[in-house]
Amino acid sequence: MSVIKAERTAEADQAAATAAVEQVEGEIRAFVRRDLSVFRRKQQQEGSEAAVENITSVIDRVSGASVSEIERVMSELATVRDMLRSEGERVQREISGYASLSQAAMTSMKIIGDSLVQWKSQAPQAAPHKD
Repeated sequence: MSVIKAERTAEADQAAATAAVEQVEGEIRAFVRRDLSVFRRKQQQEGSEAAVENITSVIDRVSGASVSEIERVMSELATVRDMLRSEGERVQREISGYASLSQAAMTSMKIIGDSLVQWKSQAPQAAPHKD
């Protein structure tokens, strides 16, 4: 049941990350459109030197938002990696416990089987029944 929850959690995390990326992309597009419209107006009013400064400013702002979003996604991925690692270790412990329990059950069954064989060999043989 924990494996199913982990799969659902991973799917939910992936869907949330995809939605977040799409939202950020939309915000970046809107941001660039706003800044480009301002930039175009200013470009008409100012000389080419001012236009270069405005382009640099827009690029800095857009790249700053992208870098911070990338860092946030990397942090989330590290968290998911740590969760998957701990779940893998837990599953490994569960399998090891199951193997130990299975081995103990097999040993017990062998002892019981050996005891039954000894018990049958020591019991007096019943005389065959004549009809």
